[in-house]
Amino acid sequence: MIRRLAILILALAASLSAAAAQGFPQGFRTPADLVRASLVAEPAAVAGAQPFTLAVRMQIKPGWHVYWRNPGDSGLPPEVTWTLPAGFNAGAIRWPAPERIPIATLMNYGYEGEVTLLVPVTPPPSLDPADPVRIQAKLTYLVCETECVPGSADLALTMPVGKAEPDPASAALFARARAALPVPALWPLRLSSQGDTLRLDFAATGLKPEAVRNAAYFPYAETAIDNAAAQVMTVDETGLHLTLARSSPTDPVPTALPGVLTVDEVDAAGTRRLAFAYGDEPVLPAAAAPAPTAPNPGATGPATSDFDALTLATAAAFAFLGGLILNLMPCVFPVLSIKVLSLVRHAGEGPARLRLHGLAYTAGVLASFLALAAALIGLKSGGAAIGWGFQLQSPAVVAGLAYLLFAMGLSLSGAVHVGGRLAGLGDGLTRRAGLSGSFFTGVLATLMATPCTAPFMGSAVGFALTQSAGVALAVFASLGLGLALPFLLLTLWPPALRALPRPGAWMETLKQVLAFPVYATVAWLIWVLAQQVDPRGQLAALIGLVLVGFAAWAWEHGRAAAPRTGRIAQAAAVLALIAVASLAVTLPRSSAAPAAQAAADGVEPFTQARLDALLDAHRPVFIDMTAAWCITCAVNEATSLNTRAVRAAMAERGVTYMKGDWTNQNPEITRLLEKHGRSGVPLYLLYTGTGEPQVLPQILTEGTVLAALEAVPAAAGRSAALAR
Repeated sequence: MIRRLAILILALAASLSAAAAQGFPQGFRTPADLVRASLVAEPAAVAGAQPFTLAVRMQIKPGWHVYWRNPGDSGLPPEVTWTLPAGFNAGAIRWPAPERIPIATLMNYGYEGEVTLLVPVTPPPSLDPADPVRIQAKLTYLVCETECVPGSADLALTMPVGKAEPDPASAALFARARAALPVPALWPLRLSSQGDTLRLDFAATGLKPEAVRNAAYFPYAETAIDNAAAQVMTVDETGLHLTLARSSPTDPVPTALPGVLTVDEVDAAGTRRLAFAYGDEPVLPAAAAPAPTAPNPGATGPATSDFDALTLATAAAFAFLGGLILNLMPCVFPVLSIKVLSLVRHAGEGPARLRLHGLAYTAGVLASFLALAAALIGLKSGGAAIGWGFQLQSPAVVAGLAYLLFAMGLSLSGAVHVGGRLAGLGDGLTRRAGLSGSFFTGVLATLMATPCTAPFMGSAVGFALTQSAGVALAVFASLGLGLALPFLLLTLWPPALRALPRPGAWMETLKQVLAFPVYATVAWLIWVLAQQVDPRGQLAALIGLVLVGFAAWAWEHGRAAAPRTGRIAQAAAVLALIAVASLAVTLPRSSAAPAAQAAADGVEPFTQARLDALLDAHRPVFIDMTAAWCITCAVNEATSLNTRAVRAAMAERGVTYMKGDWTNQNPEITRLLEKHGRSGVPLYLLYTGTGEPQVLPQILTEGTVLAALEAVPAAAGRSAALAR
């Protein structure tokens, strides 16, 4: 691998520096001259829940080539980054069988002339006939002759919503593309090792030696064989045999070699190329419609890979249950406790007035959830790759929430009394007699709920974001109603209020004690912010806390001072808050990857390419999709994933632990979440080495994880350990 990368870098540097030195003379071709890329759809229209196929077509200048998924000794394969409407999911690229392309002493695997990459796409169950489907893709590639030129192309197409019938204009293109794909293996393969070589025996009984012009094997793994060495072919009565040179005799002998076999067969009509896939290479059937995924036994709630299992009624019920459980999460509990404390203070106002407080709180929760839903729907319709908790991917929002809670904690501690004009700030709002206090406490509770994910909630929100706007808003409203219900019932049922203790001096002490969970939340938010910004941004955020404290002190000092002095002090407080807002919106993002992405303690950072490579090698993989601001994720990691027993079980079975950090936006992670019906983290997947992954519950226990790992075959674990 290192040798291949070094050669690639030298080739790129040589070609680009030569072009620069010559000032791009006449005859120098830009990437667009060398590769003409286009995006083509098989059907003329899109129908809800009807999978269809897209083609990324690359027409290559004669003498030049692009690369296969395993490029051989040098090069990089084409990559496609999709921007799809809400609810759409693009599958993996279907790679045509490659050719061996010798360049000096190197051997590359790729395509010359033209190549068409097929990609299956699954739309959501319902689509608006009046809203055409806009699909965009960013294609990046490396095109080479003796020198290499990196290129890219922005591709797009718009399709109407209607009956998904094949488009006659593109039928020939898709027929040729499918004919170039490897088909399921026809002949059984036996792999053996003979010193520095590997022998591949294909049980092709009855194959005539004169009927085979040439054969080649293309492994998926980049370092499995010496790519440039000759592949020696023999054909006898027992079948077809290939002898391949190993890349390194000191490496462990592989127990399997997934890849593609190509055979040039000669008959009366001429020579034709056959290609067979060995391993788990996805093969696109003629119908291009994947079979429905079976439910995962370890999943909580419905099968998250198949939304047809959910209806509006069941999704709303799951959302309601998830909202109820959110009240017990550490995100929401401190805010709710403060509001219950205020109920004790208002207990003498009468049942009717208390009911109004409960209804106002519920209205604040529902309004906030509907606003979040509307923002999610609007942004996803515009092509944004976001999900539940998306606002916490913004450093400005995280900083603003930290400053708001810090002001709330100061009020609880008695450092400042927030008056009516600033009643929107935290505790000063929650403790006021007005109904606005209850309404905006509902808003604050919703904001604090977004870092948490409760059981049942992930499936419901994921379903909602694949449906029409009306269905999505109904599901989010059910989630909000579940969150608001405990406080609402407390205000609607007088016996519950009578069970609360009478007002007294204990309330002031409890209020001050409740400030410390709020301060702990502020510390956690600043830690989250440290994952998103560079050191200068961290310093700016901490200065913001100082300014909030100064604003609180100046405001309180101004209230007790003479009128002129008081106005000056309060003006200083306002200026300090303006400075805080300016700091929050200008916090720079960190150029480095988040800390959770760092590979440490046997944990690999998630990339789709790395996951595909592991699955191609039949390696068991555990996927942990997390974020720094996800409290549920942090609790699961501490109690269930980072325990000695779980990590030992993973090591024993050769399970690769991959962590995807969604602290900042990451389209690859968003696509994997959407593929499994989730709109946010956490998501836990266990690939056993074959078949579809098992989706684990969102709230884990050590026993749950250990039981799931029992599904990894011991043989698969040993093979993975040897492959390492």
